[in-house]
Amino acid sequence: MKKYSSGSKIIASLLIVLLFTSFATQAQKLGYVDTDYILKNIPEYQDAQTQIDEFSKQYQQEIEEKYAKVDQMYKAYQSDAVLLPEDMKRQREEEIIKAEKEAKDLQKTRFGTEGDLFKKRQELVKPIQEKIFNAIEDIANKKNYAFIFDKASGPVIMYVSSKLDISDEVLEQIGGIMGVKDKSEEKEK
Repeated sequence: MKKYSSGSKIIASLLIVLLFTSFATQAQKLGYVDTDYILKNIPEYQDAQTQIDEFSKQYQQEIEEKYAKVDQMYKAYQSDAVLLPEDMKRQREEEIIKAEKEAKDLQKTRFGTEGDLFKKRQELVKPIQEKIFNAIEDIANKKNYAFIFDKASGPVIMYVSSKLDISDEVLEQIGGIMGVKDKSEEKEK
């Protein structure tokens, strides 16, 4: 039998470590998508965006008409105020305040965070976004990608392989695993 020097043992160990490292890095493939580019090339999205723009214009016109009415009421009030008795002044002021509140409420209803335009956008765009996400997930699984980033949104992760989730291990290590369900059970439900 041949005896190997400690130097050749170290080199052999390093080669083995490098070999395993290269296999591990090959299994962890990264990819990216440009969702702006994808969306621009989906006619269904362009149609949805056109519809959203039309709704926005329609809603904006409706609100501008309400505010124009409030402005008209205020100007009429200013010109008549000198001749009006106090009770009539208060009544007209209340009407103006009520009309302005209605205009603001309409603006919130149409353009608020849970407003009509937001809901319309969700209705039209969300199915397209889900289609894109499902395609990304399918490609990632088929081609063994660990992460897919979105170039258009900055460093946003679009997909992460569940195989890389070590949350339960972290909880176990810090002693917080009591009462925590296995994630695979949660996904099945």
